[in-house]
Amino acid sequence: MLTHQNAEPKAPSRVVVLGPNGFIGRRLVAHFQGQGIPVASMGRDKVDLAAEDAAERLAAELQADDTIVFLSALTPDKGRGIPPFLANLRMAAAVCAAIERQPVGHVVYISSDAVYPFRSGLVNEESCAEPTDLYAAMHIARELMVKQAVKAPVAILRPTLVYGAGDTHNSYGPNRFRRMARDGKITLFGEGEETRDHIFVDDVSALIGLVALHRSAGTLNLATGHSSSFGDLARRVAALFPTKVDVVGTPRQNPVTYRTFDVAALNRAFPQFQFTSLEKGLAAAQRD
Repeated sequence: MLTHQNAEPKAPSRVVVLGPNGFIGRRLVAHFQGQGIPVASMGRDKVDLAAEDAAERLAAELQADDTIVFLSALTPDKGRGIPPFLANLRMAAAVCAAIERQPVGHVVYISSDAVYPFRSGLVNEESCAEPTDLYAAMHIARELMVKQAVKAPVAILRPTLVYGAGDTHNSYGPNRFRRMARDGKITLFGEGEETRDHIFVDDVSALIGLVALHRSAGTLNLATGHSSSFGDLARRVAALFPTKVDVVGTPRQNPVTYRTFDVAALNRAFPQFQFTSLEKGLAAAQRD
């Protein structure tokens, strides 16, 4: 649940985006720039968070009233083993050390809904985080590191499956289905019975923006509250292509699970926010 430090939206003097060249980062930078908010894009070319002097270099770039959005991470497509796990913790350690040297005004850490176990049932911010792999454990560890190191308000945001044009992760769902469809066939796990919540990347950027404007603190899941099966998603994606796209199942290897988010906390935090419908989001991703 979030607590707003600014009852009314107030633009931060500057937003520092760590990870500005990733899928969400690019959209987020554009979002803030579109609102006329100064943005400092701290990509690897500016500060390599894996370098030994990363903390010192980042601290030199920070200002006392900055809002930091911490997106930088090695994602699962880069591997789920011990080396990326440790690399991600080193990056977080550098960020935390930099903020301890040069305190800032607000920190927003972008975590993941992977911290919740993939069991069927309703998920909300009170659900127990039970990491089942090193990627999820990494995010829990980084959440704790940031909260311990930062004296200013900290917001922990846990987005569910994010889709849209420009994704490079090739995760199972709309992004991968669109790539498969170009070859005329979308292949599902089983018959695609699993249900998951999917959120459009521009909605994620807009919600991060609102958290920055309100200088919010606390934990919030970024999800729409509506879940769809992967089979339904595949058929929706296939229908967007001018030529026939086959949607085929495969023998099931794992039990079917269903996940739905209770988004009451998000609705309380931002009661005026309107999500992009799955239909419109998939169409926009296809156009882009």
